[in-house]
Amino acid sequence: MTETKSRSPEFRVAAGALDGLRQDLFRNAFAYRPLERMRTDGPLLRQLPERMRERAAWTPHALVGAAALLTAFVGLVSADSFALRFAVDFILIVLLPVISVLMTLVRPVGAFWISMALTPFSAVASGGYWPWAPSTFLSHLMVLVVVAARTRPRTAAWMWGLTVVFGTALENFGGWHPSSTTSTFAVASAFALLVVAVVQIRRDAQREVTVQRTVTAVERDRRTLLEERTTIARELHDVVAHHMSVVAIQAEAAPYRVENPPPELEQAFVTIRENAVAALTELRRVLGVVRAEDYQAPDAPQPTLAQLDGLLANVREAGLETEKTVTGAVRELPQGVELSAYRIIQEALSNTLRHAPGATAKVEIGYVLGGLGLRVVNGPPTGPVKPSPGAGHGITGMRERVAMLNGDMTAAATEEGGYEIAAFIPVQLICDTGEPNGTHTTHESHKAQAELGEKA
Repeated sequence: MTETKSRSPEFRVAAGALDGLRQDLFRNAFAYRPLERMRTDGPLLRQLPERMRERAAWTPHALVGAAALLTAFVGLVSADSFALRFAVDFILIVLLPVISVLMTLVRPVGAFWISMALTPFSAVASGGYWPWAPSTFLSHLMVLVVVAARTRPRTAAWMWGLTVVFGTALENFGGWHPSSTTSTFAVASAFALLVVAVVQIRRDAQREVTVQRTVTAVERDRRTLLEERTTIARELHDVVAHHMSVVAIQAEAAPYRVENPPPELEQAFVTIRENAVAALTELRRVLGVVRAEDYQAPDAPQPTLAQLDGLLANVREAGLETEKTVTGAVRELPQGVELSAYRIIQEALSNTLRHAPGATAKVEIGYVLGGLGLRVVNGPPTGPVKPSPGAGHGITGMRERVAMLNGDMTAAATEEGGYEIAAFIPVQLICDTGEPNGTHTTHESHKAQAELGEKA
């Protein structure tokens, strides 16, 4: 047991090589492995008509058939009339080499062994060539190329090595021949297999690069989505925390606004404040994990639609001509809706600057009873469009914001060549007094709430 474990690295390398030989050329050597059709989704074949693409898929099979016909022609031309007088000689010189080439379509490794076994018999039947007659020279070379293209470079190396050893053994066994073909075949097959190996390695590398690019793009999309969700969570935390702070401050200040409040009312306000503080603490504990260690909360309030004119002025200075249209009765909306609407318009205009240089944009805001409608549409670009690796990420963030507020959004190209972003964010109906659910308040309470919010 100890001796087995302490075997040298050379022994382990040799054992691994022999195991690879058995796996590549001996295990299930005559298994049925039909040659697959060629893919027709390449940049060149996609331009062909559908019927021609279907026929082009059989190109590998046609090339193998052409190689078989070439082998038959070489066998007929190279053999003299005397060698072809007997049926056995015709079978050995012409028919069997052609069959070995065609066999690579269904049993590639088996075709290699058949071609190897056929070599000395065809050489004896042809006369004058040893150990490869012209027909078997070409047929075995074709077999090596096709099998190497259908397997992997390691299998091609094993086949070439066995072929050279086999040819050298036949030369030594049969004596020296002035027309020995082993060295010529070794050089020709090595060059052909080298070309096949280079093509295979390049194809595998391209496939690996394509897979890696796909994985990278998926990971980048996921990372962007997580970053956008983190930004939304931060802003949601800021909005909710602000309002909870206002509730706590109002509950603490409310008893002082009434002369001689009953103890029950004071206790109710104390309970409200304690619940608000507890909810605020839990909110910060749950949502605070999304903040990075170096994240700094903004000193200024989060932007709303009231600051939209400043945003439009900035994009105009950047070269984007923008027109704003507001319909309906302008009213104050919940802070989360205002913030999301502002961010959606901001991202849509940023996309226009990146992907449609020289275009003009229109921003439409509609205040309706059920909510807020947004529409940002730009015309076709008039300047060169630079590729952007982050294409689509901004739209993903916009969809996240709209979905968070139970809204709907569409994003599609226009018939004129531009792009349109349309979103509807539902908003709870507000009664004439300004409070949802039918409650009433006074103008003074709104003013006090605003003042307390600024203090918070």
